[in-house]
Amino acid sequence: MTEIEILSRRDDFLRLVVEKLGGSQSDFCTTMDFIKEPGQSGESWQAAGVLLPLFFKERNGGGDRGEFVFKLMKRSSAVVQGGDISCPGGMLHRYADPLIRPLIASGISPTMRGEALSLAKGRGEAAFKSITLFLANALRESWEELRLSPFNVRFLGPLPCQPLLTFARIIFPLVGFVKKEWRARTNLEVEKILDLPLRDFFDESRYAMYVIETEYKLRDNMSGIRYFPCFIADDNKGNEDILWGATFGIVLSFLKIVFDFELPNLKGKRIIKKVLEPEYLTGNQKK
Repeated sequence: MTEIEILSRRDDFLRLVVEKLGGSQSDFCTTMDFIKEPGQSGESWQAAGVLLPLFFKERNGGGDRGEFVFKLMKRSSAVVQGGDISCPGGMLHRYADPLIRPLIASGISPTMRGEALSLAKGRGEAAFKSITLFLANALRESWEELRLSPFNVRFLGPLPCQPLLTFARIIFPLVGFVKKEWRARTNLEVEKILDLPLRDFFDESRYAMYVIETEYKLRDNMSGIRYFPCFIADDNKGNEDILWGATFGIVLSFLKIVFDFELPNLKGKRIIKKVLEPEYLTGNQKK
């Protein structure tokens, strides 16, 4: 069965994802140790859990045939990184998330059961605690941002951590299967929800080079022009949204683990330019 073929078969693909993610290395524990014990520079990093939501769009007639999509969101101009595509999620809450974690870890909640739960426990006590903590974090934030119920999400596995260098933040991503369509209600942080078909990521024409220009010094004291690989998302209404940065890295890590996918050569690919305004780093709370 080819990569594209398995993407149209719900149960086969979900089994593959659980197997691949469950057998991959997790860096949650070592990353948490890094955050808790800053180096000689004394630099302080923050932790954030996000959910990479997989949803299956059934063909007419239902069944296990159809199309998988990533359900991501475009951030509103009211918050930092306005206009970016991101996963639902946010900062780890010091009190709320540890309280939610035992409900998920116990298996009482339908979110974490079966093979995915067994594989997570098989990583050891410390790793399991980290995975369930950030799953609680990501599910809480997904409810706040999109009104996605945790009872509508089935945990599939963790992905490697992604640093968000501009904001001294490290993202802890987890993959979840959204079991059924829901009546989404977005908060002020979200402009819209996007469905990105997985099959589109195997189309080389959708990749480009994102050229970012800014006059403002970022956290590493660098300004000027920078180059990033990106993915062009089409909303079927003639509009394009650009997936880049940490969320792009999360999606690529998923494709690498599940399919051994590599980013295509971007030489000669389309170049897309963007100027970062100061509101990108601060948000525009007046809107």
